[in-house]
Amino acid sequence: MSQPVIRPARSDEYEQITRVWMDSWVSTGLEDASATMLARLRERVTTEAAKGWSLYVADDRGKLAAMLALHLPDNYLDQLFVGPEYQGSGLGRRLLGFTRQQMPDEIWLRCVRENEKAWRWYEREGFVFEKEELEPKNGFMMKYYRWQKSASKP
Repeated sequence: MSQPVIRPARSDEYEQITRVWMDSWVSTGLEDASATMLARLRERVTTEAAKGWSLYVADDRGKLAAMLALHLPDNYLDQLFVGPEYQGSGLGRRLLGFTRQQMPDEIWLRCVRENEKAWRWYEREGFVFEKEELEPKNGFMMKYYRWQKSASKP
């Protein structure tokens, strides 16, 4: 079986990207799928892409397996979501490796505190917890993490 190819997203894929994001988020058990959530994520993809997101997908022969959104000027990994059927396959680690190629010296990210699977994974991948803050836009407590090349394992 071939591995999905990480490549820049196209604007005609925004609907598929939104669905991968929603399905992955729903798989955390923190929120149920809904038309409202889908509309909110669709708007976010469109708005953020227009504002300068570097948006990538993992393409499995035409099916989108994951989405990755970076703010390169800020060294910010904004979104990394792997579709449920691809979770546990190493695709997240490949996307994180790709992110480190784009931002080789430092990366920061935020993760919902209740999404323990995600933040524990980031910690195993060398990210260091910095602080927690309430995000007023979504009501979630966010954990802030940073990875620095000098602080990471070789």
